[in-house]
Amino acid sequence: MNVPASLRVAAILSWILALGLGVPCLMAIRNLSSGRGIPLVLGFPAYGGGPFERYGLPTTILLLVGFLLVCLLEALAGWLLWGGHRAGGVLALILLAPGAVYWWGFDLPYPPIVAVIRTILVALGWSSLI
Repeated sequence: MNVPASLRVAAILSWILALGLGVPCLMAIRNLSSGRGIPLVLGFPAYGGGPFERYGLPTTILLLVGFLLVCLLEALAGWLLWGGHRAGGVLALILLAPGAVYWWGFDLPYPPIVAVIRTILVALGWSSLI
C-alpha cells in the first residue's frame, strides 16, 4: 500500500510525542516511586510545577501512569498511521482530548503545536486511510 507522505509525517510526529514525553515520564515515575522528587529535564521539572499543582493536584505516580498510557497510545497511533490504517487517524484524534488535559496540567508548551500539525496532516491524508 502506498501511504501518503502526510500520513508518514503524522506518524513520525506521533512517535516524537510518545518518546519525547514518555521517556521523561518514566524518569518521573522512577524518581517518585523511589521517594525522590520530580526530576529536571533540560533544567525544567518533568511534569511538576504546572497548573495541576497550582490547583491542588500534586504530581503522583498514578497521574504519571495515566500520562504514560496516553504516550503509549500515541506510539500505537503512529504505528497505525504509518501503515495507513484509519484506526490510527481516529486514535490520534481521540488522544487530542486527554493529551490536552495533561499538556495543560503539566504546563507543556510544545505538544499542542505538534498535535495541531499532526491533525492537519491526518486530515490531508484521511481519504487514503483504510
